[in-house]
Amino acid sequence: MRINLDYDAFLMAHRLPKSYIELAQRWFIPVLNRFESHKKGAKPYVIGINGCQGSGKSTLADFSAEFLSSRLGLSVVILSIDDFYLPHAERQELARTRHPLFATRGVPGTHDLALAHDVFHKLISGKPVSIPRFDKANDDRLPQSQWSIQESPVDVIIFEGWCVGLKAQSSNELLNPVNTLEATEDTKMIWRNAVNSALLSYADWFAYIDELWWLKAPNFACVLNWRTEQERKLAQFKTGNAIMDPPALLRFVQHYQRLTEHGLQTLHEHSDICWELDQNRQIITLNDKFSPNH
Repeated sequence: MRINLDYDAFLMAHRLPKSYIELAQRWFIPVLNRFESHKKGAKPYVIGINGCQGSGKSTLADFSAEFLSSRLGLSVVILSIDDFYLPHAERQELARTRHPLFATRGVPGTHDLALAHDVFHKLISGKPVSIPRFDKANDDRLPQSQWSIQESPVDVIIFEGWCVGLKAQSSNELLNPVNTLEATEDTKMIWRNAVNSALLSYADWFAYIDELWWLKAPNFACVLNWRTEQERKLAQFKTGNAIMDPPALLRFVQHYQRLTEHGLQTLHEHSDICWELDQNRQIITLNDKFSPNH
């Protein structure tokens, strides 16, 4: 049974313009309507969402969850790859023992895989589970008392993150630095090799995904602009000391450049749904492998 979705409440909660609903009706809802035939009580269906920083993947995840639950009556949980970051102290230890660049969260190797598998296994098995939450303002995992609890079985799991679904690179692809950070702070390739090895181990994590959605940026150059906008919005709510100035933000995004560009070259092979964005984050095309016209 279809239920009306309160678009105004969604827009207000996410501080979005009314034009977002027009965008959703054209590009997202036709994809989401496929789930009208999803059987409640079946094994949870896992949607992965990949998109570079600032591309809108978190908003897409929230809208999809709202639509699937309010409009189609499905039980949905959202998982962000960010919420599985290792605690700050563990990343500092990783930086001390493996490579200093691991002090910065984000790349493969800075996530808690054991926790991730535990959460996914419990959700897929229909068992109650505490879902971790990460506080970006203080660059640390929230205490478990502040985690959300999913007590009942779910129909759909939405798993979003900047490197969700990515495959590891070849050894040859690691040879040349892609930016100043790699050229000056990873001269012996220790960090990029470790990140790539970690990404290989993420394959089992990403194997939970039943279909992969991709918000495709036109290029990596957009990432700094989009991430700057994101930081300004985040600054309104931050209580810690982790607000980044422009030089810090430029250095920060360089940690993500290699794999973001790798994704831009390879994800077309692995994604099931691809919304191609322009520099203003407007969707210009949809590639839907489930479409009969594909």
